[in-house]
Amino acid sequence: MGQRKKLAADARKEAMKTVAIAKLQNVPTSPRRMRQVADLIRGEKVEKALGILRFSTRHSSRDLEKLLMSAVANWEAKNEGRKADEADLVVKSVQVNEGRSLKRMLPAPQGRAYRMRKRSNHVSLIVDTAN
Repeated sequence: MGQRKKLAADARKEAMKTVAIAKLQNVPTSPRRMRQVADLIRGEKVEKALGILRFSTRHSSRDLEKLLMSAVANWEAKNEGRKADEADLVVKSVQVNEGRSLKRMLPAPQGRAYRMRKRSNHVSLIVDTAN
């Protein structure tokens, strides 16, 4: 590796020390429903985001709450000796992408069939310290 690439890689590695990432794949919920819940917590502090998710009536909020707890645990594992409560963590970004769709047939009138798409999604969540 050249000197310039090594310096850039070291700078990226240093910048990622305060960031923790958690991913959730193949969640059997449509991406639109998951995005509606993800929009509620984007940019919020972790404590407030957990409160929002805990008291939300949406089904997707349970999965996102677990994912957020996982991201906080990843941050604590990365920064040994520091607690997430004292660090003032913020949900930096939440990305919801479309996953695989299961194609099923639904009976329709006059001997026909409609295609039903059971959608899934992939979620990636990034937690960072508030600077």
